[in-house]
Amino acid sequence: MDAVPPSLPFRPIGILRSPYRERIDAPHQPTVEGGDPAEAVLELAADLPVEVLQDLDGFDRIWLIFVFHRSEGWAPRVHPPRGPRTKRGLFATRSPHRPNPIGLSAVELVGIEGRTLRLRGVDLLDGTPVLDIKPYVPYADAFPEARAGWIDGVDALTGRHASPGLKRPR
Repeated sequence: MDAVPPSLPFRPIGILRSPYRERIDAPHQPTVEGGDPAEAVLELAADLPVEVLQDLDGFDRIWLIFVFHRSEGWAPRVHPPRGPRTKRGLFATRSPHRPNPIGLSAVELVGIEGRTLRLRGVDLLDGTPVLDIKPYVPYADAFPEARAGWIDGVDALTGRHASPGLKRPR
C-alpha cells in the first residue's frame, strides 16, 4: 500500500441546519420510520461560487457526504439499533462512531434558492459540516436485490425495512 498522507485537505462546503439538536432526536433511517420527514437547509459556503449548484435542480435526491462532528471515538465492534443486542463489526454497521467520522445520506432535494438547498428526509444533526454533494442517480445508486449481510436475518424476523423507531417522542 502506498504511503497515506498525514492529513487530507477537506473543508466543509456548507453547514446543515436541521431540527435535530441531539442524537436521540434524529431518526436512524428517516425513509422507513414513518411520520413527516424533517426539513432542513444547507447554505453553501461563501467562498464557493453559486455556479456549483447549476443543473442540480432537476434531481429529486442528492447524496450528502458529511462529518459526524459530535462523534467521540470509536470501537471495532458496536451494538446496532436493530436486531438482537449482538455486537457487530463496525464496518458492517452504520454507526456514527468510526475511525474517520464521515457519513453518507441520501436526502430529498426540495428546492434551491440562491445559495440555499432546501432538503427533506434528513437524519443529520443541526450544525453538521457537509463535505460534498453528489446527485443521486437511480440506475447507478439503487440495487434493490443486493444482499445485506446480517441485516437480511433481522429483516426475516422483524420485516423488511423495519426500524428501531424513535427513542423518545419528538
